[in-house]
Amino acid sequence: MSKTPQNATTRISTFVLLIIFLTLALSLTALILATTFFGQDNKIIAGYLLLIGFIGVALSTYVLFQIRKRVLRLRIELPPIVTTIECRKCGFKIVREFQRGDYIFKKGELCQKCNENMLITAIYREVKEKEKTAP
Repeated sequence: MSKTPQNATTRISTFVLLIIFLTLALSLTALILATTFFGQDNKIIAGYLLLIGFIGVALSTYVLFQIRKRVLRLRIELPPIVTTIECRKCGFKIVREFQRGDYIFKKGELCQKCNENMLITAIYREVKEKEKTAP
């Protein structure tokens, strides 16, 4: 079992990344060409190339940040699995992290109060409710 599974929702397509970086490279090339056209006193072409370059760089960086934000938002954290062990005689209860080999009605360790065998009574995921933010 891996700690961070990589599923289809959190993985970014390499084709999309290739398109974004290609757009970024072409935009930077347009900005470099704009500076050379300014040096040749061809200001109309240089202006268009500056416009194309800035729009391309802005769009590429915006899309990269949005993809990064989406991946961070879609990352799912699994809540921990816990085991509840109870003493049938005195009612003493222990809640601990799940260990491989645990199952319901398995005899556990000795009770700390009455020295009787304890029994695993529950195995579940501990779900913590999210705090609601006021609008």
